[in-house]
Amino acid sequence: MQASDRFNINSQLEHLQAKYVGTGHADLSRFEWAVNIQRDSYASYIGHHPMLAYFAIAENESIGRERYNFMQKMLLPCGLPPEREDS
Repeated sequence: MQASDRFNINSQLEHLQAKYVGTGHADLSRFEWAVNIQRDSYASYIGHHPMLAYFAIAENESIGRERYNFMQKMLLPCGLPPEREDS
């Protein structure tokens, strides 16, 4: 692998990270990464009607109630953020 190939791969990765929030970056904490994963999952559940219907049947709730519950869970999917240590 040549130096120009490495530069090209790194520039492509930086472009993806700038374009899509969920791809992460070097300064992303574990908590922020988990929040992105949870929100992406809930958004996918809401956007795919068969999956939403599956959850509604499994929890014996209406589809609208499940959609509402998932949207509420998107606010704080992993709880409150941990305290940051400023050193």
